[in-house]
Amino acid sequence: MKKYLIYSLALMALFACQPPRPAQQVETQWVSLFDGKSLEGWTIRIVGKELNENFGNTFRVDSGLLKIRYDQYESFDGQFGALYYNTPFTNYRLRVEYRFVGQTAPGAPEWGYRDSGVQYHGQSPQAMEAGQSFPVCLEYNLLGGNGTDERPNGQICVPGTTVETGAGRNTSFCTMPDVRRTFPGDQWVTLEIEVQDTVISHYANGELLLTYYNPRYDSTHAIARTLITNDNDRIAGGYISLQSNSQPIDFRKIEILEY
Repeated sequence: MKKYLIYSLALMALFACQPPRPAQQVETQWVSLFDGKSLEGWTIRIVGKELNENFGNTFRVDSGLLKIRYDQYESFDGQFGALYYNTPFTNYRLRVEYRFVGQTAPGAPEWGYRDSGVQYHGQSPQAMEAGQSFPVCLEYNLLGGNGTDERPNGQICVPGTTVETGAGRNTSFCTMPDVRRTFPGDQWVTLEIEVQDTVISHYANGELLLTYYNPRYDSTHAIARTLITNDNDRIAGGYISLQSNSQPIDFRKIEILEY
């Protein structure tokens, strides 16, 4: 009995000297931002319209797909818009499956053919000015092939922002990806955006297209200047949105994995 007591006390002393075990980590899961049935959790903003006014039924859900359409527009006439997820994010991997369909809307901009985008690290729709066509944000530019020309998918475009690539700070509004892939027709494409603090990467169908660094608000941009506080121009997070640019497009999966 005495030996057992001594053994027990020795074990207790041993465990007392051990460092505390870290709390069990919960495995992060992919979360769907689109339920396949409704626009719940999203906010609509179209230039010149009230917030959540779904002019022309631009944003709709049909057969499990989130669709952007212009069949009720007489003319597109610069009515740019976007569908904004209501929760901002900081570090994550976003995965979106999309396809271009149909014909560009009448009155579309010259560049509007099979052009759209996934915007991220953006302003909230509530913070945007009345006539503001696009949020201050970062954009994964979506381009669809026309069957003839190279139209590389996944450029980084920078409304009101700046980024660094291997060539230094960007000098143009959109920067071409290092790996150039064109997706013609109405095929489904899977894009991914990975954000890890100041390092951001674009993927298409699992292939890395480009990586860039250190996104900042552009101090020469009037609206972006209002987002700089205490001389800190670093962009650390923001809202995700799907552009309405005049080209019909479908989305069937929108998922996020937070870090």
